[in-house]
Amino acid sequence: MDGKVVIVTGASAGIGLATAHLLTNQDAKVALVARSKNKLEELSGDLADSFVSVTDMAQPGQIAAMIKAVQQHYGRIDALVNNAGQGYDSMVEKFNPLALHKIFDLDFVGPLLAMQQVIPIMKAQKGGSIINVSSGTALMHLPSMGVYAAIKEALAHLSLTAREELKADHINVSVVYPYITLTDFEKNTIKEPALSYPDESEGSYQPPPADSAEFVAQLIVDCLKSGTAEVFAHDWMNRKN
Repeated sequence: MDGKVVIVTGASAGIGLATAHLLTNQDAKVALVARSKNKLEELSGDLADSFVSVTDMAQPGQIAAMIKAVQQHYGRIDALVNNAGQGYDSMVEKFNPLALHKIFDLDFVGPLLAMQQVIPIMKAQKGGSIINVSSGTALMHLPSMGVYAAIKEALAHLSLTAREELKADHINVSVVYPYITLTDFEKNTIKEPALSYPDESEGSYQPPPADSAEFVAQLIVDCLKSGTAEVFAHDWMNRKN
């Protein structure tokens, strides 16, 4: 990753934060993208050659401005990691259309627009890499997660289609599917009321062990190097096995 310019969205926390650190440790130049100015500026102070772009990835104008600013700052863009996103828990019969549009704009439209902005740049450079972070829920049929999982499955399908479209231009598009990860993602998830979950106090519910953000970050960086089409946090998640 020596000298590579990599955009990481959602860089202020969780998987994005861990990915930014790992990339910098491998001598990449990281464009830090998120909504939190204070967090990004503090992070940038710790990461050599980093660049801060305060961006709401649900706002098309801000996405275009971010890509332009990164290119102007570094002179090139070698990779895009579309990691920013938010969860949404709702039974199918209870979903809120307004919440759905908010999540769809951030989790699907935002990555798509970022791709559209970087593809011409990468074509001019004769190559590049794009990684879209999907979700293990896209591979499952879990109650209350149908809407979110459908959006993440759509992102994965889009990514693999773009992979075929762009391979002649030496632009590699990949999908990473994290499992449950130790971040604040669940705390920030939009939850519709009246959802019932197993009672952990009764000892009948044992949540599966979660992965660290650093574990998923390593998957992302390894994928940038290998160009693998789909990367699963765990082998059992791969439906083709």
